[in-house]
Amino acid sequence: MQFNRIIGHEALKQQLIATVRENRVSHAQLFLGPEGSGSLALAIAYAQFINCEYKQDNDSCGQCASCIKYEKLIHPDLHFSYPFFAKDKNETSNTYIENWRNAFLSNPYMSLSFWREQLEAENKQANINIAEAHSIIKKLSLKAFEAEYKVLIMWLPEYLDTQGNALLKLIEEPPEKTLFLLVAENQDKILNTIISRTQLVKVNKLSYEELKQFLIQDKQIEPNRANEIAFIADGNIQSALTQLEEEANTNFDLLIRWLRFIVTDSGLNIIQICEEELSKLGRENQKLFLVYSINILRQIVLLNQGMPNLVFLKDSELEFVQKFSEITTLEKLETAIDLLEKTHYSVERNANPKILFLDLSLQLVLLFKYNTFPQGTQYI
Repeated sequence: MQFNRIIGHEALKQQLIATVRENRVSHAQLFLGPEGSGSLALAIAYAQFINCEYKQDNDSCGQCASCIKYEKLIHPDLHFSYPFFAKDKNETSNTYIENWRNAFLSNPYMSLSFWREQLEAENKQANINIAEAHSIIKKLSLKAFEAEYKVLIMWLPEYLDTQGNALLKLIEEPPEKTLFLLVAENQDKILNTIISRTQLVKVNKLSYEELKQFLIQDKQIEPNRANEIAFIADGNIQSALTQLEEEANTNFDLLIRWLRFIVTDSGLNIIQICEEELSKLGRENQKLFLVYSINILRQIVLLNQGMPNLVFLKDSELEFVQKFSEITTLEKLETAIDLLEKTHYSVERNANPKILFLDLSLQLVLLFKYNTFPQGTQYI
């Protein structure tokens, strides 16, 4: 993976390259960025650049023996660790390495949900177990085969749990020329003892314009459709790719009908749309619908606060947010966004969708119809 194949992050790429040029490569780094931002791809491109035999000014050469092996993720001094769905306590990530390589090479911006689908793991619990920690220690105790640096890239160390304590000494005092590159999405879920031993590399989400241009130029998507997808994805390439797999986007029509039932307190219709439509979307589409709804409400906030120049919606969507901004308040919108975000969190954790969306709907009825500010229930 070369830097030039990764969307955006130009300043960060130059920063990473400079650490190599100036011999300031930290032995343990934490690439922290939201889902779909490209943090995993950046970590792999960084490792490839470090071990490239003929480094260019702004990228690895892509042609030396090291780069060729890195491009296929088969370099003997490049090791991976990631969450998997173990069938027994002695399994390690090596069991799924071919699946892992195929998954990343087909989608460098993959999410845990995408990875779960590759293994057909359904709702099984992901984990990085103690056997994996011991396997890492064994791998890194060996001398490098070919490259100057041995590299371990651990994707989603949030799933390491207390097993990570077995790696503390190795992370703090690794063998010479050994790099740990941790790639995480949620700093709060990583062991503090690991965070304290790493150097933070902050990876921001992609901008709306960067994602839109990627869809137009790389995926050959018509501009209006690219605009719509980029808006819903909110900087998450994985989310955008998931949407592309859908034949048509019906989120706007569904949102309009749902909100109409909410603001009119149409009880039977609310129950029906929650049971027959929202609960049957499937978890990934439910998440997309909630993200889309949150982004629409944020656009309403911008209009409500007199910043129409920051609103990029068109046609029916623009007409809707203009009308809605005139009949609501900032306080209500903030509360509604908070409720939607909590629901998104619960969807990720497999809450019962019928109960979840009905509870959300009723709380929004209280908010928009009766001016009551409810507290969201957490179904975890």
